[in-house]
Amino acid sequence: MFVTALVAVALTAAPPEPFLRLRAVGDIMMGTTVPEGKLPPDDGAKLLEGVSALLQDADLTFANFEGPLCDSGTSAKCRKGGNCFAFRTPTAYAKYLEAAGIDFGSTANNHSGDFGEACRRETEAALDAHHIAWSGPPGSIAHVTARGKKVALVAFHTSAACNDVNDLAAAKKLVAQAKAESDLVIVSFHGGAEGTNATRVKDGAERYLGENRGDLKTFTHGVIDAGADLVLGHGPHVVRAMELYKDRLIAYSLGNFATYGRFDLSGPLGFTVLLEVSLAEDGRFAGGKLVPTKQEGKGVPFPDDTGRGAKLVRQLTQADFPKTGVRIDEASFVVSAP
Repeated sequence: MFVTALVAVALTAAPPEPFLRLRAVGDIMMGTTVPEGKLPPDDGAKLLEGVSALLQDADLTFANFEGPLCDSGTSAKCRKGGNCFAFRTPTAYAKYLEAAGIDFGSTANNHSGDFGEACRRETEAALDAHHIAWSGPPGSIAHVTARGKKVALVAFHTSAACNDVNDLAAAKKLVAQAKAESDLVIVSFHGGAEGTNATRVKDGAERYLGENRGDLKTFTHGVIDAGADLVLGHGPHVVRAMELYKDRLIAYSLGNFATYGRFDLSGPLGFTVLLEVSLAEDGRFAGGKLVPTKQEGKGVPFPDDTGRGAKLVRQLTQADFPKTGVRIDEASFVVSAP
């Protein structure tokens, strides 16, 4: 009598082939004219010099523009005798963003309106003049082309002055519209609590200074359900974890990248990562890596050989998303599906 043993072999689907390689960073604020004396040396010409090669090494490069680019206006935040924490970067500095290799970005954040609506329009005109696509105001979708594909960016903030993280129904509708018009859709959001104690991704809505800063898990999963292929977070000023949902990558915060003159850069506020993501032709996550960077002095970005930002992202991902978090190699910081 012969007994045939049946051995079940688990077959793992091959990972998708990389098609589009994108690099993304968090907050950029290249100095401010308010208050005086907060602009970088050489009128900002060399501020991004140490990281330009990293930014240029991609099919597309994304950043969050933390504050407007304008040359006039007054701020309601600047009251007599008060602490004026408002930003106004000269419009001429837009050329440094273009030269560094940034292709598109978010104007949806809590500093984009620091000097009013006219300043917002100046910002948009400055970015347009330097071929940098942007999204931020309600209903806005940025469009770029890379490797023959139409790529859309929809940027959100926790405010009705921008595409609003806290209006999920409208967010999903806008993302679905972007998907109908494009081959790939990237969503960015400026949300979550801020500071050294804000590294964890929480369930439910986060609050900061009395404001609702978004139910980020619900938001990110919702926009992916609506058609987003990649979700990039910024706002907490520190890095956060990364997870996969429906084969799409979510980076919950990319931290401070180049924030000159007005930011606390102590501890985890001063180091971060540049995120590289490869997307398959159908938008699925096809791999990536973390490139650690840091800010020196008053906020000049450089590569960080110590890898602190990448190590922290790895630690937080293991803690916050033990089942759905990406794998991050301890030595190379290569990012892969779990």
